[in-house]
Amino acid sequence: MTKNKWIITRRDFLKTAVLAGLSPAFSGCTFPSASRGKLCFGIVTDSHYADTAMRDNRFFRESADKMTECIELMNEKKVNFLIELGDFKDQDAEPSEEKTITYLRSVEKIYQQFYGPAYHVLGNHDVDSISKEQFRENIKNTNINGSSCYYSYDFKGIHFIVLDANFRADGTVYDHGNFEWWDTYIPETELNWLTKNLADTHLPSIVFCHQQLGGNGGTNVTNAEEVRSILQDSGKVLAVFDGHEHNGGYRLVEGIHYYTLKGMIVGTGPENNSYAIVEILNDNSIVITGYRKAVSKEFSLI
Repeated sequence: MTKNKWIITRRDFLKTAVLAGLSPAFSGCTFPSASRGKLCFGIVTDSHYADTAMRDNRFFRESADKMTECIELMNEKKVNFLIELGDFKDQDAEPSEEKTITYLRSVEKIYQQFYGPAYHVLGNHDVDSISKEQFRENIKNTNINGSSCYYSYDFKGIHFIVLDANFRADGTVYDHGNFEWWDTYIPETELNWLTKNLADTHLPSIVFCHQQLGGNGGTNVTNAEEVRSILQDSGKVLAVFDGHEHNGGYRLVEGIHYYTLKGMIVGTGPENNSYAIVEILNDNSIVITGYRKAVSKEFSLI
């Protein structure tokens, strides 16, 4: 794995945080969590790691060092868990199943240096040269069993749901690049599971997906409106976090916050990194602290 190692002192890091309008005093789950917050977790997306040359302002090799910086910060802040929101790895200009598995294993090795539970959301580029099964075989989701790429877990009084929108609108499963980035869909079987999953929990819930769910068209899931209807009808979903759109974004729809984290891959140098810490407070309001180019935001209850 080729690396362009960045040496960043703590003083440099804090200086960058201040210039970005962040508070260097923020200390994740080690600060007033006992009195103010239920938990906090880290999010990162669209690292697209591959040991290959830059294309379209995507600096694939640099994602190794960008991810390392993210993991070091998450360990320092002692977040309760870490989740990456898809497009974890990428491929060469000439696709190779063997090479892309190597890239996946390389970035997963960095990711698993996080000290706590770690989770994955499947993105379209995660199956650009391989199958969903091959992806699952080479990553680890803490204490998640089974062969599905959609699943749920509970953590400190919050229910978390991970969705898989990597299907074409005709229901065909993404496999070895058999997809278009804009043709993304959540099939009926998964929608039925989502409806039952939300009905079976009494906890406030957070949803993760790679492709966007807050709008229609473009980088949004084709049947996003149908998915939103399920989330809204449950009355339990606080927010949805996703990636896919590298520029990031935010929408409020029917009382649910939809936050898209900026992609790690775009741009060269540590200043173009992107990751965030999400804290859920005791009243279920949410505070997002963005690092580098990631956007900080606060969500109040609607």
